[in-house]
Amino acid sequence: MLQISNLNVYYGESHILRNVDLSVPKGQMVCLIGRNGVGKTTLLKTIMGLLKPRTGNINYGGQLITGISTDRRAKMGIGYVPQGRKIIPRITVKENLLLGLEARPGGRKGKEEIPEEIFQLFPVLKTMLSRMGGDLSGGQQQQLSIARALMGKPQLLLLDEPTEGIQPSIILEIEAAVRRIIEATGISVLLVEQHLHFVRQADKYYAMQKGGIVASGSTSELSQEVIQRFLAV
Repeated sequence: MLQISNLNVYYGESHILRNVDLSVPKGQMVCLIGRNGVGKTTLLKTIMGLLKPRTGNINYGGQLITGISTDRRAKMGIGYVPQGRKIIPRITVKENLLLGLEARPGGRKGKEEIPEEIFQLFPVLKTMLSRMGGDLSGGQQQQLSIARALMGKPQLLLLDEPTEGIQPSIILEIEAAVRRIIEATGISVLLVEQHLHFVRQADKYYAMQKGGIVASGSTSELSQEVIQRFLAV
């Protein structure tokens, strides 16, 4: 589904991503781990087209997308949930969700409604459709942000630290929802995460350090040594 090869990204003359190779198979969740500041968010932004690589290639669904704009990538089926949620606080939950329709290939058509599947994944949203997005708790806003991305029917979902600053019970709900999404739709997920329990829900992990991939493997074989190096505070 996603194949990244020899990716190098700079901020000005600061070399941030260094020769990154990474793949996300169809229907699997891959987790990217590493301490703060090692380049994880930069990688997601580059996949989404918000940053341009100096060298390297991004192949999505068999097509080279390195030079394609962000909006076209969204319409090709790449959904992005950024760190910090980024919902629109001064419009309602329903309006936030319907904005997600813009990412579909044909855009929003007429009076489309929110599919019931969204409320099966995130039941709390159904009870809050008329509330302003800014009135929701952090955990509810995160569920809204993921749901909005799903409204575009993506084939690849990029999640940047979805459990950051969220209470443990909501973390478990988000974990369960992401697994259900994968099982029900065959979507692929690239997750940036520090929460160990969520990391272990993934099929595979990549560990980053100083902008490069330094370890990878099955999360079922994630060793304590790797956890200490890349997840411990």
